[in-house]
Amino acid sequence: MSELKPGATIGILGGGQLGRMLSVAASRLGYRCHVYEPGAAPAGDVAHRLTTAPYEDQAALRAFAESVDVITYEFENVPTAALDLLESLRPIRPNRRALAVSQDRLSEKDFLTGIGLCTAPYRNVETEADLPEALAALGAPAILKTRRLGYDGKGQIRFSDAGHRDWTGAPSVLEGFVDFSAEISVIVARGADGQVAAYDPGLNVHREGILRTTTVPCGLSAGLLTDAVLIAARIVNALDYIGVMGVELFVTAEGLVVNEIAPRVHNSGHWTQAGCAVDQFEQHIRAVAGLPLGDGQRYADVEMQNLIGDDVLRLPELLKQPRMQVHLYGKGDARPGRKMGHVNRVL
Repeated sequence: MSELKPGATIGILGGGQLGRMLSVAASRLGYRCHVYEPGAAPAGDVAHRLTTAPYEDQAALRAFAESVDVITYEFENVPTAALDLLESLRPIRPNRRALAVSQDRLSEKDFLTGIGLCTAPYRNVETEADLPEALAALGAPAILKTRRLGYDGKGQIRFSDAGHRDWTGAPSVLEGFVDFSAEISVIVARGADGQVAAYDPGLNVHREGILRTTTVPCGLSAGLLTDAVLIAARIVNALDYIGVMGVELFVTAEGLVVNEIAPRVHNSGHWTQAGCAVDQFEQHIRAVAGLPLGDGQRYADVEMQNLIGDDVLRLPELLKQPRMQVHLYGKGDARPGRKMGHVNRVL
């Protein structure tokens, strides 16, 4: 794979905050970005070009693909038919296999266990009629998650006992209880030449199913940190991956358990903007453009905090604080649960 020259155009599927920050990183390396987004697009404020059209619009998809040199994405739930058309015209990085695995929680868990990694115990729950048997097998507490489209705690039902009360309304996976002391994530990159580079694992704190903070260093032993990086490397190598991936892990008394993977830049990697010479967004652009991966060594301790909903009203206070880096996403309506921005505080 030859590297993209400055002036080339990178297509990004999805126009949210991740696409916005990818566009900024690409511009620093001399690339233009063309964003394709069916709805509101914060990335459109900074990208070179924006196409606003549904993923079912084949003419718009074709015109988009023909205007770019390579295609990447900021979220994984792009319809298969759209990907089929785009892939016939331009390379997609990361590849389609990574998307297929991550779009379906059952496929993801089957893939992870198939390469020898530990996940939560799970059962496929194709219909509501399958749920009692799955609950009997795994016991309670347990979490029922839709196989597709769930994120930030959406599409999930928690069962505190084995009684059958609710149903997601779609094919799902029932996950058994994991007794964990912490959740960490590894942001890992793999280049077109097979080189793998990982950032230091970060400690994640969630509330109401939404990531609130990520802190590095995460405070784990050197042995567990090494294990976390090796797990992430095994995943990207098994997928022949090109780009940045987020790998979420539970820390248990028996070792590390993979919670989920995200085949894209990840919220828990935003701290790299203040802690590393090359952040996760530039690293992803380097990978999909065929450039050498950058130096992801951490040179500062950092806490990333998401600004959720009305948190953004604290902006005047945050701007006065020392060693504080503010990133706003250009969203107008501060709805409850909506990610409006984040801050990176150098500790």
